[in-house]
Amino acid sequence: MSIIADILKYESLSIVGLEKNTGKTECLKYVLARLPLDHKRVAVTSIGIDGESTDQVTRTQKPEIVLREGMYFGTSEMHYRQRRLVSELIDVSDVTTSLGRVVTARALTGGKILLSGPSSGVSLQRWMGEMRRHGIDLVIIDGALSRMSLASPAVSQSMILATGAAYSANMTTLVQKTAFVVELINLPLADEPLRSQLLPHEKGVWWTDSEGALHEMNGVTSLSQDIHFQGMEQCATLYVAGALVDRFLEKVRQHPQLKHAELVVRDFTKIFVSPQQFRLFTKSGGRVSVLQKSKLIAVTVNPTSPSGYVLDSERLCGKLSEAIGLPVYDLLKTQACV
Repeated sequence: MSIIADILKYESLSIVGLEKNTGKTECLKYVLARLPLDHKRVAVTSIGIDGESTDQVTRTQKPEIVLREGMYFGTSEMHYRQRRLVSELIDVSDVTTSLGRVVTARALTGGKILLSGPSSGVSLQRWMGEMRRHGIDLVIIDGALSRMSLASPAVSQSMILATGAAYSANMTTLVQKTAFVVELINLPLADEPLRSQLLPHEKGVWWTDSEGALHEMNGVTSLSQDIHFQGMEQCATLYVAGALVDRFLEKVRQHPQLKHAELVVRDFTKIFVSPQQFRLFTKSGGRVSVLQKSKLIAVTVNPTSPSGYVLDSERLCGKLSEAIGLPVYDLLKTQACV
């Protein structure tokens, strides 16, 4: 089964790169060029900025984004003015970003575009909702480079992860690091009542007792230097709204009152712990769940690093597919390892 056929099973897709130059934009281009627009209405936007011909950090050449006639897109006012296609204006958001308001339009001709859309989770979800009201069948989100982005790609139903030699030039290390991220993406969802209770809280550390009542640890974040868990004998769930880091996870693991508590994070992009610390936590009986997750449908690889180092593509795809149990594609070869 092709990667396109898998994508078409869902109403939304995020494409997320583990590092610059891992092939995220090439993946987006590949998907946009092959979607069947005769019977599917498609909209695309980006959490970051995509479509630049030159990377503003590394100064290396980047593949440009080309939209086809009929595709809808969301981008900033600044980048909308720079478009190299004819388009029909659909909407101008009342939410202002650093590059202006988000403009939604439909391409009347094919052409190149810089994508820089909604930059927060709320505005991204609102834009996706607007697209559904316009009859869009598939919304594609270009994921931000930074996993600390306010707009998480985990709001989409499905996801493609791009990895490659730019993430690690050592094949064994690359497979291990990518497999750990896949493990985090596949963490289970918390139960529905708990998700509804916790989702509105985007900052701080919270806990629920055995009766389901919600309490805030006032003045505490997961990054706080001084964290105490007094009075939490009845803790059933511990929720970290921000970043989950090694130091906090270790404190939870070592605290006897939290031994049987479920640890909840917003989504995989908030987890910044080492594989070693994560393994210690889960092997001691710790459980981690998320409030939002996407179905990871495939991983793509770019075997070439910016420095010119090239890994064996077929061997890399095979080893990675075996480690994660998912199709792995080198899209320049379009042969999947399953």
